[in-house]
Amino acid sequence: MGKFTPGGRLKIHDVAQQLGVGDMPVRAALQRLAAEGALVNVPHCGVVVPRLSVAEFDDLLQVRLLLEGDAAERGTLRLTDTQAARLHVLGERMDKSLVECNADVYLEANEAFHILLYKAAGSPMLMNLIEAAWLKVGPISNRLFDTPDARSLLNKAHHEALQAIDKRDCAAVRRAIERDLFAAGQFLRRSCAKVSLAAVPPLAA
Repeated sequence: MGKFTPGGRLKIHDVAQQLGVGDMPVRAALQRLAAEGALVNVPHCGVVVPRLSVAEFDDLLQVRLLLEGDAAERGTLRLTDTQAARLHVLGERMDKSLVECNADVYLEANEAFHILLYKAAGSPMLMNLIEAAWLKVGPISNRLFDTPDARSLLNKAHHEALQAIDKRDCAAVRRAIERDLFAAGQFLRRSCAKVSLAAVPPLAA
């Protein structure tokens, strides 16, 4: 959710202190994230959050549209009334956070909204693929709040999705989620515009 920014170096001891755990589990987690492409190992320097180029971001967005659109469509058919009500609560929380310009609350509620809807699809493999894509786009997600234009549009597609969910119109939910991803993507893409394909800047030893 943008807590670790692109180009930033992650020091094991610092991350361990932030999380309140020992160095060993953090070292293991960073190695796993690097293996999954969410982080980059730089020899003699440590682990770095990679930068996305425009081409990489565009490719990632297309993959997300396919995966998340499918998960939203399938999830709509299996949502319980209780889960649907929870989605409405999360939608209201996002509305409030946008009025208050609280990026952390918005991003947490947004993630919870999408996770609930997608997991309802009942496909652990699909969810794993989605989460792998999220790992790559997460570091720039808080850039959505850089401009007032983005804040005024961020929750529009969620409201469209909620209306369609109430009708159990799975195709309309898919279209709404795809619009949500595409609209947010146009703002996030600006964060990649000046980044070259050389993803990681040099670091001092």
